[in-house]
Amino acid sequence: MPVNPIDYGRYGNEEMIQIFEEKCRHGLWLQIEATIAQKQAELGIIPADAAEEIYMVAVPEKVTLSRTMEIEAKTRHDVAALYEAIAEQCEGAGARWVHFGLTSNDIKDTALGMQMHYAYHVFLQQIDALCEDLASRAVEFKDLIAIGRSHGQHAVPITYGLRFAVWLDEIRRHRQRLIEARNRVVVGKIAGATGSHSALGPDGIKLQEMVLTELGLQVPNATTQITQRDRHAEAVLCLANLAASLDKIATDIRNLQRTEIGEMYEPFKHGEQVGSSAMPHKRNPVICEKISGLARVVRSLAAPALENVVSWEERDISHSSTERFVIPQAFILTDYLVREMRRVIEGLELDRNAIEKNLNVSKEMVLSEYIITKLTRAGLERPKAHARLRELVEQSRKEDKDLLELIRQDSEVSDNLDIDKFDIEEYYDQIRESSRRIVEKTIEAFQDDVASTE
Repeated sequence: MPVNPIDYGRYGNEEMIQIFEEKCRHGLWLQIEATIAQKQAELGIIPADAAEEIYMVAVPEKVTLSRTMEIEAKTRHDVAALYEAIAEQCEGAGARWVHFGLTSNDIKDTALGMQMHYAYHVFLQQIDALCEDLASRAVEFKDLIAIGRSHGQHAVPITYGLRFAVWLDEIRRHRQRLIEARNRVVVGKIAGATGSHSALGPDGIKLQEMVLTELGLQVPNATTQITQRDRHAEAVLCLANLAASLDKIATDIRNLQRTEIGEMYEPFKHGEQVGSSAMPHKRNPVICEKISGLARVVRSLAAPALENVVSWEERDISHSSTERFVIPQAFILTDYLVREMRRVIEGLELDRNAIEKNLNVSKEMVLSEYIITKLTRAGLERPKAHARLRELVEQSRKEDKDLLELIRQDSEVSDNLDIDKFDIEEYYDQIRESSRRIVEKTIEAFQDDVASTE
């Protein structure tokens, strides 16, 4: 009975899950054995008839997963069970020459490289789609003025378009990292027991190049009995970093959905979805909370991935059991997080009334940055202007008085600046114009990245 929430269908998308299922892995092992036999025959390492027979029988319909596992229960060795299962299907020379000159990780590490190759293909499509969603929202809200916050306090106005542009550019950087990591991670090895190619003779290095090229993998310069796990660690660390950014976005949305703020809401299916079993009025940000929670799991996988880099000399198998959890979970969960974030961004609801209300809560205090720049340009020393404005802001708070009116009454300030010439809309228009330019530049950068990787 499944105990992992991925296995019983609570988390993960089938498109990604199936890449890491045992059935897929077993099929890849068979494909690799068949491909190696073919290339060995081309190089004259094994007879052509043996290679042909191996190629014909090394398919899941003949060498079944159940039979391979049945043999493994006796041999206590997964790859030995595989080639025994292939051999028993052979009637000719194939049984003699199957797995010739190979070691287990020629099969296992090469299959893992293929799984990650497929995983990146699926995953990067979702990343691009999320970037498109963020770009669309950035354009939609590029002129929507809202209060900006720092330290959880009202700061100065921004636009919602800027918020989305910041998120877009962050995910774009993750896209770059993923592509760079893919080029180092999608690799195999056909190099024998210590990486010396010795059992395959003078054509061993050529065989590796032929096989890996055929399988669509990068060819390593040097390996031991395994491909080095710094590659896999990089893959997991990139996914953990991405998960952290998705958590950050989800946390921002959760905060903006708080009752006291109420500016932004994740999608909610009214009439069907239940927010709370006890409180019918609740509309909880459960998708974003789930994203934050699962991101913690992904980040926790970084430590064992780094531990797996360490191996005794040419190889031990301390990494093997660990990465059976780490690599599938890292890809499956991060892919799921991206898909869930897409669902949030696509269905996000903004409450313009709440946004305008919050913009006005701090009244003219949110103009303090604008006022101090005006005072400095008018000739007042900035430290003195800053100090006096702090005093006036504090007076405004305590006496609940209009800040601009206090400035108008203050001779130290008003002698340097005619407050009646303040144009607040001009200030907001400057913010909007900057927002438009930032949004445009950010989207162009993403589109350039996509064009360069097509």
